[in-house]
Amino acid sequence: MLLASSALALSLLLSGCGGQQGMQKGAAQVKVMKAMQQDAPITSEYAGQITGKDEVKVQSKVSGAVVEKYVKGGEFVTAGQALYRIDSRQYESAVWQAQAALAQTEATLSNARVDLSRYEALYAAAAIPEQTVATQRANVSAYESAAEANAALLRRAQQDLADTTIYAPMTGQLAVDDVAVGTFVTAGNTTLVTIGTNDPVYATFSISETDYLKFMGAAMRGEGSPSARVSLKLSDGTSYPIDGRIVETDRALKDNTGTLKIKALFDNPGGLLLPGMFARVKITGQTVPNAILVPERAVQQLLDKSFVMVVEDGKSKARNVTLGDKVGSFYIIKDGILANDMVVVEGLTNLQEGVELSPTEVTAADMGFSLENDMKEFDPDVSTLGK
Repeated sequence: MLLASSALALSLLLSGCGGQQGMQKGAAQVKVMKAMQQDAPITSEYAGQITGKDEVKVQSKVSGAVVEKYVKGGEFVTAGQALYRIDSRQYESAVWQAQAALAQTEATLSNARVDLSRYEALYAAAAIPEQTVATQRANVSAYESAAEANAALLRRAQQDLADTTIYAPMTGQLAVDDVAVGTFVTAGNTTLVTIGTNDPVYATFSISETDYLKFMGAAMRGEGSPSARVSLKLSDGTSYPIDGRIVETDRALKDNTGTLKIKALFDNPGGLLLPGMFARVKITGQTVPNAILVPERAVQQLLDKSFVMVVEDGKSKARNVTLGDKVGSFYIIKDGILANDMVVVEGLTNLQEGVELSPTEVTAADMGFSLENDMKEFDPDVSTLGK
């Protein structure tokens, strides 16, 4: 560590030739703040998209032209409410034909049963052979089967007629993709309208394999769970006031992206969240106890080293540090900095090691630093959503 620090200091000194001149001109004006020590919740953020919990494409079970429409796109409907009516004339004719066929079959069956009763009486009196009775019994059985088949055809025709009126399968809001009167629809193929619920809703997002292993490792160590707290930041930078919970996790990583698809459920009583909206999903997992925190802007990098400038004996001193997770405006420092070390947060440009400093102490609030992740810039990468 000492060698690395010395090498770093030497490179800084060699980077400009005005080090001694700067000291002669007076102390450098910088802003400094104390390195903080406190429990730090680790959060991860992902691009997400809002989807309805339940969504159904309403299709007709029969083919025909739409002759009546009882709703408009965007309306709220209740389960069982009539939405459309299909031209029913051909289905009415099918019912009449099935009724006539069934009536004819039942009449034939009735006559066959009368004949069978008469034949059985004659056979009992030894007036006719047994074969005649057996044949008539077979005829009755065949007519019964025909009657049952025609009864089934009638029920099917009646059901088709009933299906010419299409009802809402659930309570929810209609989309504006509703078809117009006069549209010919094909059974099981044409979507008349889409209906869905807006409370609750899903926030669907994807995490990398690395993040998945990190979350699982933390859970197995008893340091928390990725489902501890799930929150949303909307595209205008505002926070959604209701926390959600993870309810669905895909069984495998996607082959083309190497990500794991996850769904978090959010209550939406005011209807603010609409399906199709984009949002940032923030998962708060484990908490690092007594973490040393340094502002991100205080951290500088040179080659493969990270360092910060601290005030030591009134002069600038470079400290090599090992970075941990990022928490809001801060980095967790694993080593190299102690609590209450005075870290330079402003005035780092051209600041070299060993320069006399005139520090002004500031606080995180003065500088606008926060443990909350700044998501004002909203540019979600949605390339993997829904895949």
